[in-house]
Amino acid sequence: MKMYEKGAYLVNGTTIVPMEDKAKLQSLGFAGEQAEKAWQGTISYQILKAHNISNNMENLQIKFDSLTSHDLTYVGIIQTAKASGLDKFPLPYILTNCHNTLCAVGGTINEDDHVFGLSAAKKYGGIYLPPHLGVIHQYMRECWAGCGRMILGSDSHTRYGALGTLAIGEGGGELVKQILSQTYDIAYPEIVGVFLTGKPGHGVGPHDVNIAIITAVFKNNFVKNRIMEFVGPGVTGMSTDFRNGVDVMTTETTCLSSVWQTDEDTKKYLTEHRRGQEYKELRPQTLTYYDRLIEVNLSEIKPMIALPFHPSNGYTIADLKANPKDILHEVEESVQKLISSEVKLDLLSKVENGKIKVDQGIIAGCAGGTFTNLMEAAHILQGASTGKDEFALSVYPSSQPVMMELLRQNAITTLLSAGATVRTAFCGPCFGAGDTPANGGLSVRHTTRNFPNREGSKPGKGQLAAVALMDARSIAATAAAGGVLTGADEIDYEYTCPEYHYDPKPYEERVYNGFNEAKTAEKLIYGPNIKDWPEMPALNKHMLLKVAAFITDDVTTTDELIPSGETASFRSNPMGLAEFTLSRRVPEYVGKAKAINQIAVANRTGKEPQELQAVLQKIKALADFATVKNTEIDLSSVVYATKPGDGSAREQAASCQRVLGGGANIAKEYATKRYRSNLINWGMIPFTLEQVPDFADDAYIFVPNIKTKIQEDEPTIEAYVIGDKVQKISLKVGALTAEEKDIISAGSLINYNRRAK
Repeated sequence: MKMYEKGAYLVNGTTIVPMEDKAKLQSLGFAGEQAEKAWQGTISYQILKAHNISNNMENLQIKFDSLTSHDLTYVGIIQTAKASGLDKFPLPYILTNCHNTLCAVGGTINEDDHVFGLSAAKKYGGIYLPPHLGVIHQYMRECWAGCGRMILGSDSHTRYGALGTLAIGEGGGELVKQILSQTYDIAYPEIVGVFLTGKPGHGVGPHDVNIAIITAVFKNNFVKNRIMEFVGPGVTGMSTDFRNGVDVMTTETTCLSSVWQTDEDTKKYLTEHRRGQEYKELRPQTLTYYDRLIEVNLSEIKPMIALPFHPSNGYTIADLKANPKDILHEVEESVQKLISSEVKLDLLSKVENGKIKVDQGIIAGCAGGTFTNLMEAAHILQGASTGKDEFALSVYPSSQPVMMELLRQNAITTLLSAGATVRTAFCGPCFGAGDTPANGGLSVRHTTRNFPNREGSKPGKGQLAAVALMDARSIAATAAAGGVLTGADEIDYEYTCPEYHYDPKPYEERVYNGFNEAKTAEKLIYGPNIKDWPEMPALNKHMLLKVAAFITDDVTTTDELIPSGETASFRSNPMGLAEFTLSRRVPEYVGKAKAINQIAVANRTGKEPQELQAVLQKIKALADFATVKNTEIDLSSVVYATKPGDGSAREQAASCQRVLGGGANIAKEYATKRYRSNLINWGMIPFTLEQVPDFADDAYIFVPNIKTKIQEDEPTIEAYVIGDKVQKISLKVGALTAEEKDIISAGSLINYNRRAK
C-alpha cells in the first residue's frame, strides 16, 4: 500500500502523477489553469457542489436528499426537533428499528420507542421500517441510495458510497438542523483518492480489504475528516455488494465520508432493486487532483484479523498463526492499559498445541450480513459441522429480502445444517446487545467494531470478553474447523456467487411511508420512559470548569463516554441514560458531575455556595476581576481526554455530559468531526490544549470573558488553573461558524432554535 501524503494527480483514471512531479504532468499535456482547477475534477466535488446552497465552495452549506435514523437515536432527535419548533419533515426521514432488542432488563420501554416512532412518522410525515425487516444501512442501500445523492444519518456507518451516494454519519443535532430546513455547514474537505488495482484473491472478502486499509491509515490520521474516493481499474474487480461491504467500514478510518466511481455493475444493482433511474456514471475527470492518495493492490491483500480492541489492530491471519504467543501477549498488555481494571484478558490460553481456538463466530449487520457474504459462507460450510464443543456460529441476514433470497438459494438450510443459528435483521452484535460470549471468551465477527464492551461484557463487574474482526469467509472456514482459527485462503474451494433477485414484498406489506402526508392532528404516543430534554442554561459571561474525568489514553471512544449495549435501554430518557456516562471507564464521573451541577445551580441563583468561596476569592484576586459577581461565573463540569470521540455518531456521548451539567471538553485533539459537532450542538465548548496538561482530576479552570471570546473568534483563549497557586494556560476552540457560536452562546441547539422562533 503506497501513500501520497503531498497529493497526486490522476490522469484518465489510470495514471498517478505525484503532485511534485510537474514535469511528468506537463509531458502528458497538462499545465497551467487546467492543473490548477484539477481539484474540481473529483466525484466528491461534483456531488458537494450540487448540494451546496452557499455559492461558496470553500464554506459549504449542504442540503441533503434524505435522512435516516435507527431506534437508538430517533426518539431523542424528534424530541429535540419538537422542542425546537418542528412542524413536519421537509425531506424524507427514514426511521428504522434495527437496535430492537436492547431491553434485556424487561419491561415495555423498547417497544414503546417503536410505537413513538410510528406515531412520529404519521404526525410529521416520515417513513417507518418496523423491527426485524432490515438493518438501517442495508435498507437505505436497497431503497434510498442513488448516484449523486447525499444522505445524512445519525449512525456513524452511514455510508452508501459504492452506490454513488455521498453519505455522512453525524450526531442528532445535525439531523435536527435539516429537519428545521437549516444547513450542514462545513469547510470544503480534502479529498483522498483510493486508487485500486488488481482483484481480491482466493478467500479474500470485503472485511479483509477493510482491515488492511484501516490498519494503514487510522493511527497516522491519513484520512481523518476527509472524503475517501475509490477509483481505478480495481473497482471493476468487485461486485457492488462486495464494494458495499468495503465502503461501510470507511467510518473506522475516521474519514468524513466515502464515494466510489460507478459502472455497469452499479447500474445492475440499482436496476435489480427497482431503481435503475437512480443510476448515472460517476468518474473522476480526465485530470483530477487529490489532496492525498492511497494506492491499493487488491491482489496483495490476504485474509486479515483485527485483534482487540480496535479495527486498526490488524494482522494477516497467517502472521498471527505463525507467531501467536508474542502477538497475543502484546495485545493483552495493551488491553490492560486500556481497561484499567483488575480483571485481565487472557488470550494466550486460546493457543492450544500451536493453534488458536476461538469460542464464537458471528456474521451480522450492515457489514457482514449481506447476500454475497452469507452465500460464500454457506458454500464453505457445505457438508461441514461447527462441532459440539464451545464454538458457536450465528448469522444475521441484513434484511428480509436478503433472508428470502438466501432461503431460495438454499443457503439458510446449509447454514442450519452445519450447526449455525440464523436470526432476523438486527445490529445487536455490532454494539454489545446480542450473542455475548462467556467471560474470557474470544469472538470472531464480521461486524463493524470490536471496541471494549461491543461484545457485551462488563469489566467493572469482573466480566470481560473480546472481539476480533474477520471476514465472513474466514469465519466460515474457522467454523468448519470447529473453532480453530483458519483463513479462508487455507481451504481449497471454488465459488461463483449466483445472481441476486430482490423481492420488495416484505417492505411493500409493512413499511409506513407518510412523506408529504403529515397528519399534524395525530398525537405522539409516549411510553413512561420517554422524557423531554431538561432545561439547559445559556453561556454566562465567565466560565468556571471543574475536572470530573481526566483520561490520558491515546484515544477515547464514544463507547467509553457512554457505553453501548443494554445501557441504551434508557436511550429515550436523557437523565436515565446519563446515569451510565463513563460508567465503564470513570465510574465516579456521574457522582462528581451531579455534585458539581448542584453547586452550579446554587451559584446561578445567587446563593453563593460555600464550596466555591475559596476558588472565587482567588479569581477575584486576579487583575481585572476584583469586582466580578458570582452570578457572572457559571460553574460546570469538564472532561479532559487526549483524543476523544472515535466511534459512534450517537450524540448521547455529548448530551449525557450536558444533562449532568457539563460545559466543555478539553482535548489535545478530537478524533472525529462528528463528536466535536455533537459537543457544539449541546452547547458545550470543544476546547483544545496543545501542551501536556498541568492539572488533574478535580482541578478548577477559570475561563474569563468566554462568551465574548467565542463570538469574536479569539484564536487563543487565556484561562487559569485555580489551585494552591494560579497558573495560566492557553486554550483554543478552532473554527466556528456564526451559527455554531450562537448555539454555544444559547446553551444548546434547542435553546438556539427556541430563540429564533
